[in-house]
Amino acid sequence: MKNFSFILILSISNLVHAQKIVWMSFDDALRAQKAEPKKIFMDVYTNWCGPCKLLDKNTFQNPDVSRYISEHFYAVKFNAEGQEAINFFDQTFTNPSFDSSRKGRNATHQFTQFLGVKGYPTMVFFSENGDPIMPVVGFQKPQQLELFLKMIKQGDYQVFSKPGDFEKYRDSFRPRFKG
Repeated sequence: MKNFSFILILSISNLVHAQKIVWMSFDDALRAQKAEPKKIFMDVYTNWCGPCKLLDKNTFQNPDVSRYISEHFYAVKFNAEGQEAINFFDQTFTNPSFDSSRKGRNATHQFTQFLGVKGYPTMVFFSENGDPIMPVVGFQKPQQLELFLKMIKQGDYQVFSKPGDFEKYRDSFRPRFKG
């Protein structure tokens, strides 16, 4: 019986550490916010983007990152060149120029343009009310992304009032996520 208990504890421990991010649509995240307010973390990617694939493989698979995002945010994957309809602030965003026969780059989605995304990957944070907070552009290692995840979750970004405040915050931040 002792061995069985040990194996069971080890299996549960592995499940906790192997937690993966459960991605949802933006519309689902906005609905979920109404039931349980939580910030939204949106990964804006494209199918052809190499750094986007590295972010998926190296950062989002990191146990510390996946656990933190899963616990504190609604996680959304949004294809910046896809054809999903997005309903946001009484507006519907689509991609009318999307061409399903194209390989590689495609037309940019209207919601991508609305968010002001200029490069991929871009991670966009939204408040509990669905308001955009800020984007983070480019590939981020787990410890680099940790800074933004914790700053947004804790609301620390709200106290930045002058140039240099973010740099001071970044310089004093001590990452805890493992590489």
